Amino acid sequence: MKEFKGRVAAVTGAASGIGRALAKDLARRGAHLALADIDDVGLAETVAQCEGLGVKITSQHLDVADRQAVYAWADRVVADHGAVNLVVNNAGVAMLGAMVESMSYQDFEWLMNINFWGVVYGTKAFLPHLKASGEGHIVNVSSAFGLISFPSQSAYNAAKFAVRGFTDSLRMELEIEKASVSVTTVHPGGIKTNIVRNARIDPASVSEIGGDVEKARRDAKRPFITSPQKAARQILAAVQRDRRRALIGPDAKVIDFVSRLPAGFYQRMLTKAAARARR
Repeated sequence: MKEFKGRVAAVTGAASGIGRALAKDLARRGAHLALADIDDVGLAETVAQCEGLGVKITSQHLDVADRQAVYAWADRVVADHGAVNLVVNNAGVAMLGAMVESMSYQDFEWLMNINFWGVVYGTKAFLPHLKASGEGHIVNVSSAFGLISFPSQSAYNAAKFAVRGFTDSLRMELEIEKASVSVTTVHPGGIKTNIVRNARIDPASVSEIGGDVEKARRDAKRPFITSPQKAARQILAAVQRDRRRALIGPDAKVIDFVSRLPAGFYQRMLTKAAARARR
């Protein structure tokens, strides 16, 4: 997909952050939009910011963890717009400071249902429609945490590594069948979004590492250095260049480099850093 003008793009997590920035950038480029989010207020604000550019915009309240709802939305997008060409499975949540031993299954399942299964549902629901359009691209948002693991981030790491493996496999399958659809895995580093503000925090885990809930939120926001607008531009450039993988932000590039080092080496470094922070 070299051009976005006249194409139809479906974006989840469009109420803020990268999703909103993508919607605005795509609208400026002449793409018609199908936007979805569980945050109705934020979604309405995104729609308002994209209006007046001569493109058709539809929006939908959507919980990406609800498989039936995602499939129904995919069908509705095609019914409303006639086709769909670009799907961005961007919706995601965070869970801070969750140690494996004390983390609840409820929190673990909540995160996996959104960050992993939401991507799977979005991909499978839209894939037949993308093929039918004759030109399609899927963007699945993983994370720099889908490249290496961090202490206290086991659930988030699990989901983002799973998105990476799922998407890489799909890319190869589409190439084998010479499909008219391609796919890109996106690994953002620290992006200035609301993901930390809306994150779940396990107080028991945070207390184990000598902190408190508010400190955990403040510490998590410090490395957020890339704007959503810049991230959106880089993601769309990756689509146009048909990249297999897009590293968003300088920190993601550093983490990608670290991931290529011997596992024992970088894991010991992270363990020592976490131990110092705990003290």
